[in-house]
Amino acid sequence: MRSVEEQLAIVTDAAVIPEPVRMSIGDALGLMAAEEVQATVPVPGFALAAVDGYAVRAVDIGGERALGRGIEADHPDAQGADLTPSQPVMTLPERSLPVVGEVPAGSRQPLRLQPKQAVRVHTGAPLPTLADAVLPLEWSDRGRKRVTAQRPVRSGDFVRRAGDDMQPGDVAVGAGTVLGPAQIGLLAAAGRSKVLVYPRPRVAVLSYGHELVDIDRSPGHGQVFDIASYAVAAAAKEAGAEVNHIGIAAGEPRRLREIIETQLQRSELLIVLGAVGGQGAAVLRGLLEEFGDVDTTRVAMHPGSVQGFGLLGPGRIPALLLPNNPVSSLVAFEVFGRPLLRTSLGKKTIHRRLVRARCINHVSSIEGRRGYVRARLMRDAETQDYLVEGLGGATGAPAHLLAGLAEANAMIRVPEAVSEIRPGDIVDVLFVAQRW
Repeated sequence: MRSVEEQLAIVTDAAVIPEPVRMSIGDALGLMAAEEVQATVPVPGFALAAVDGYAVRAVDIGGERALGRGIEADHPDAQGADLTPSQPVMTLPERSLPVVGEVPAGSRQPLRLQPKQAVRVHTGAPLPTLADAVLPLEWSDRGRKRVTAQRPVRSGDFVRRAGDDMQPGDVAVGAGTVLGPAQIGLLAAAGRSKVLVYPRPRVAVLSYGHELVDIDRSPGHGQVFDIASYAVAAAAKEAGAEVNHIGIAAGEPRRLREIIETQLQRSELLIVLGAVGGQGAAVLRGLLEEFGDVDTTRVAMHPGSVQGFGLLGPGRIPALLLPNNPVSSLVAFEVFGRPLLRTSLGKKTIHRRLVRARCINHVSSIEGRRGYVRARLMRDAETQDYLVEGLGGATGAPAHLLAGLAEANAMIRVPEAVSEIRPGDIVDVLFVAQRW
């Protein structure tokens, strides 16, 4: 019997990274960049006002010679904060300046400021020539024809200088970077509408079994709905894949062979449900072996112990062979399929977040196998400690039922040497951010 670690290494080492494609940055979230993108122009391209106020020369309203000091343009208080002076308001005649114009954001009309003048500016507006600071509205009497400063500003206060964010030649996004919201913003700042990325791995999910019927038909005696392929296809999509849900692959061997061959040409991962266990599975495995090496084995885990893996076709595409039982197939996909897909996506973290939690009920496991018990993870309102309730594998709860899995937001990972977890025991829990 193979250990979970041994099987996981075999599976993830076979991950296929798709060939790069160029796509819109709006569609590239979560994908890995296949190129380095550099800024070609300064960002911002001009000096602009960081707050609503008046563009001034700092020296004309006291500057650094006055009592008190302004807030730097990149100070956390520079935007969206309370700019009300904490010191007594100081109104001096020399701080009263005529307002000679107004510049809204987006203005393309150049304006030159003369000494001892002010120009009303909006946030994001280009700064007039010779202006070196912005007097915030909150630090003035808000005058329309003349404005009186109630606090001094220094040169550079409340101004975003040209190139503050990026200079030409700066790397906006490096090759191999997984694109999050900030990286998408940097690409937009660099003026790139498209970027070369490694696309989502394509996954084909098909099921096999004479007992299966699709969900739009009524099952007869001895027949069951094809549940597992729908559940695993959804799990693959949640993991970041582009999924082609084939459904039930029925028909003569020649037809099955055509389906498999076609999917191997257009996929980075093939998932076959119903290819392990039973005489029907042996027939399907025989077909798969025509395309490459297929290894069916037992893994020291439960549920989902019996499974298979192969490298098929000229491209040696990885193929996961899983049982048709929905719980077993979902757990096996979580343990092996999801890390494989996240490896293909270039993710640095391929496993779920692991936390330590106190179990609140009895949970049973099979000694000699690593248990993956569906569970509900909670926080203690007073201590903020993690608490976990086993839902499958708990005393009196059959491990194969799907209903409990739908309520789970985590899995308790039970070591191979442990057959029972008691209330109060501290356990390892894999946190599933979204419900299955």
